[in-house]
Amino acid sequence: MSTEINILLITAASIGFIHTLIGPDHYLPFIMMSKARGWSVTKTMWITLACGIGHVASSVVLGFLGIALGMAVGELEAIESIRGDLAAWALIAFGLVYAVWGFRRAMRNHPHTHTHLAGKLAGITHVHSHPDGEIHEHPEGNKANITPWVLFTVFVLGPCEPLIPILMYPASQHNFGGVAAVTLTFGLTTIATMMTIVLVTSYGFKLLPMGKLDRFSHAIAGSTIALSGLAIKVLGI
Repeated sequence: MSTEINILLITAASIGFIHTLIGPDHYLPFIMMSKARGWSVTKTMWITLACGIGHVASSVVLGFLGIALGMAVGELEAIESIRGDLAAWALIAFGLVYAVWGFRRAMRNHPHTHTHLAGKLAGITHVHSHPDGEIHEHPEGNKANITPWVLFTVFVLGPCEPLIPILMYPASQHNFGGVAAVTLTFGLTTIATMMTIVLVTSYGFKLLPMGKLDRFSHAIAGSTIALSGLAIKVLGI
């Protein structure tokens, strides 16, 4: 393998790691939704893996399509920029809607003083709460199953901006083995970094006592996801 390709492989691994690490949108949605939804670590990791594959694969497909059509780097980067905007707005919208739903749910779950007027507990006052008012929800039921699909869709929309330029050089040299090696290196590094951060942080979060804030976990998760999308728009990360 040529020196140039070796340098590109090191560059692909480095950029994949740094790009993922400084982009909170790559891991915060999974960490927060895992905590709020009570996902097991195994389920969280499978969802993160699926979204990571979708995230990388969408840019890989676009890159190979651009190479096949002879498109310039600038043209592909313009398309990636549009996809980035769409993904950011999708994160913001999803986060805000989920935060509002979570806040309303928390308000229905507000503990209140309850006094028994009859029976064995007559005269006894205690704090009592109705988790969802008159509504009984099942966190892992049909509605909850929508959440991973929403995250997957957002991540497929989201581009891996650095991948396109580093793919184009070996392609311009007609070294398609190099293209495949660079793609694989970048993809594996990105996904591995995502999963490592999510795994370590999820274990930590599960040990973190929320106390009275626990009923606001959905609202906090949604707000954090919205802020992740906002960070993409404002900071360009």
